[in-house]
Amino acid sequence: MKTLADLRSRRWFDDQGMRGFAHRQRMQQQGFRREDIMGKPMIAILNTWSDLSPCHAHLRERAESVKKGILMAGGYPVELPAMSLGEVMVKPTTMLYRNFLAMEAEELLRSLPCDGAVLLGGCDKTTPGLLMGAFSMNIPAIFCPAGPMLNDRHVRDGKHRAIGAGTHTRMFWDEYQAGNLSKAELQEMEGRMTRAPGTCNTMGTASTMTGMTEALGMALPGSTSIPAMDASHPRMATSCGERIVQMVWEDLKPSNVLTRGSFQNALAVQMALGGSTNAAVHVIAMARRAGVNLTLDDLDAMSRRVPVIANLFPSGDRLMEDFYYAGGLPALMTVIRKELSLNEMTVTGKSVEDNIAKAVVHDAAVIRPLDNPVADGALAVLHGNLAPNGAVMKPGAAEKKYLQHTGKAMVFDSQPEMLKAMADESLDVDENTVLVLRNAGPVGAPGMPEWGGLPIPKKLLKRGVRDMLRLSDARMSGTHYGACVLHISPESAVGGPLALVQTGDVIEVNVEQRRLHLNVSDEELAKRRSVWKAPVQPFKRGFTKLYQAHVTQAHEGCDFDFLQGVDETPEPVIF
Repeated sequence: MKTLADLRSRRWFDDQGMRGFAHRQRMQQQGFRREDIMGKPMIAILNTWSDLSPCHAHLRERAESVKKGILMAGGYPVELPAMSLGEVMVKPTTMLYRNFLAMEAEELLRSLPCDGAVLLGGCDKTTPGLLMGAFSMNIPAIFCPAGPMLNDRHVRDGKHRAIGAGTHTRMFWDEYQAGNLSKAELQEMEGRMTRAPGTCNTMGTASTMTGMTEALGMALPGSTSIPAMDASHPRMATSCGERIVQMVWEDLKPSNVLTRGSFQNALAVQMALGGSTNAAVHVIAMARRAGVNLTLDDLDAMSRRVPVIANLFPSGDRLMEDFYYAGGLPALMTVIRKELSLNEMTVTGKSVEDNIAKAVVHDAAVIRPLDNPVADGALAVLHGNLAPNGAVMKPGAAEKKYLQHTGKAMVFDSQPEMLKAMADESLDVDENTVLVLRNAGPVGAPGMPEWGGLPIPKKLLKRGVRDMLRLSDARMSGTHYGACVLHISPESAVGGPLALVQTGDVIEVNVEQRRLHLNVSDEELAKRRSVWKAPVQPFKRGFTKLYQAHVTQAHEGCDFDFLQGVDETPEPVIF
């Protein structure tokens, strides 16, 4: 157990020289009492609230609930704003700035007198970004999730249909493009589908990553499925504030929680949830910050063992609110307990086994038993001459016929080129064509945006086609679906084989064999490579230039090469 004299913040406030005098003086300038500064642990609340982040619209209020818990437990709260990565509004992609947030989180905690931290986030990149920074800083930290938005319903001709953010955005947009939905109906849905603050209520990247965070042991049991607008959500936030003060005294840090076993638990949960393919990038980056060498092969192996049992869009037909009522993540973890490392430590100070001991599945239609899964596997990692370092796919969200498919490629070098072609109803394409988008990876885009869910050509939508085989070095929104092979590594912009594909080439995908193959001879590929030139990049300064110079490839987590690992950074000199 730590004593007050052991705390980091004492370096700022206990100093008897002029510098300590100035620190105490300036804190009191804000109306803080001297006895609070001098006699309590200082707890940072890293808040990613923003008016342009609807998923986090309620986090100012939740910060107040966290503060209440901190004060009740005898700590002193300080709220620190951090970059808010609202998935929809940030351009060109939030993925470009995940590492920015990770750096900011780490440096905020290092440069300021913080003894512990509550991490307020939930939208896709905020969860891994905050955690990566907290892992590297390695002071006591707990994640307080934003929570999913409330369900919506589409009622038509007396029939009720559950509506979720993201997944149904693409579904209804395709129906509108096909002429099956009027502009007035679309506009009505626009104002109703996302009816409350909170993250996407499907099993998109947001709920995938918060669920994995809970499985890692970095969030309170059951916290990640509570709807953002449920009354239990602010109560959970208060509990986070109360618990972090106890963690500071216990000196319970991320390094005490994060092991290979805890990351295996996160992978098991990812697969059981039918989680987003984006998790493949984030969990590898997070693991490497914790000194755990996780690979795509680890993800594929877990997917082969653990079926999808959460009946949630896009693989199933329910939403996160239903998952909460069914028992949430602790209940799901009881179903897959044989795949879990149950003795791992968590932020509660107890083991995983203790945390889920009383959990019960209340609705087997939402959290299914192992003998009645939603799908056999949440993720497949493909290899071949087109993806030497791997590519990922979500088989359960694709039409089965495309899990073993051979077709001719139609190649696009940019997103605008591809979108223009998709709207052209004279495009020479059918449902057997393999659509290929390149220059969409970490370096090429830059930032590896969610362009991988390539739209279906308009002429095929009108014929009733709703899926095709699509390949790219981009990512895809976790809320989306379809036969999309993503994260092809190495990416085309750095000379990966995807750069050499030509329209008309035959591409073969076999998910069962985990095979992604370009049917072009090695000699022909060598000939093409001899004349290939890397795309000219327009970024000559700023964060994007730094990003392109130091980002790793998708199979390595897209972290910055100089931020991986567990080498310690010295505490700041105070003078």
